[in-house]
Amino acid sequence: MNVMKKIIVTGSNGQLGRAINKIYENNAEYTCVNTDVGELDITDIDAVNRFVSEIKPYAIINCAAHTNVNGCETDIDNAYKINAIGPRNLAIAAAGNHAKLMHISTDYVFDGQAKEPYTEFAAPNPKAVYGKTKLAGEDFVKAFSREYFIIRTAWLYGDGKNFVRTMLGLSENHEKVTVVGDQFGSPTSADELAKAIAYLLPTDNFGLFHGTCEGMTNWADFTREIYRLAGKSTVVETVTTEQYDKNVSGIVAPRPAYSVLENYMLKLTTDYMFADWEKAIAEYIKSL
Repeated sequence: MNVMKKIIVTGSNGQLGRAINKIYENNAEYTCVNTDVGELDITDIDAVNRFVSEIKPYAIINCAAHTNVNGCETDIDNAYKINAIGPRNLAIAAAGNHAKLMHISTDYVFDGQAKEPYTEFAAPNPKAVYGKTKLAGEDFVKAFSREYFIIRTAWLYGDGKNFVRTMLGLSENHEKVTVVGDQFGSPTSADELAKAIAYLLPTDNFGLFHGTCEGMTNWADFTREIYRLAGKSTVVETVTTEQYDKNVSGIVAPRPAYSVLENYMLKLTTDYMFADWEKAIAEYIKSL
């Protein structure tokens, strides 16, 4: 009899959590045990230990995070609890139950001052609280789990609230939108990231990876491509981050100006390739 391997997915209602569920929905070998903040408080070590020892999972995929980048600047304690203590707790429970841990991190661990793509060997230097807390989470995962994968991703979009949907929504009642053109990165489809996760998870190829779609763009050009694919006539006006931030109320977190990640470890240790960002966004727009 084939016993299904259980995968605990935290933050299962988010874009990546949904994409992971889609990948495994008809899988004969793995089954997802979904948890979101209502089912499991990852910041509570006792609750996490209890839950993990009850489920006895093959692996834990941690998609849970405090991702409101501006919100983290003022909600510092919660940001550390969710982005650092949460992964620590999952790492401790994973190690105690001989489970693999797949932890998702971010381009915000870098300062954004680079002129070429960041590899996994580049030194982190986060500027925003979000990036600092996510880096602390990475460090805890490395310290406490034995069999871990950390995947840093960026500019993620999928099934849920995201930049692509926001821009499409704005095009419904705006002839013109203003978007920053001086922040560079790699828009990444949650489906593409989920595929990479499913590729790595059965292996013992542990460690730190970058996982983004290939190629790079800026937010303004990304928006133009979204509108072109969706057949929208809305005009995109390019502004600088400084100009844009002047019109935003409240505290604004520092954004990395250049956060292109090179999937160097995947290329060094596997033959796995992410799709180009243009191809991935075309698929996504078609699916909408």
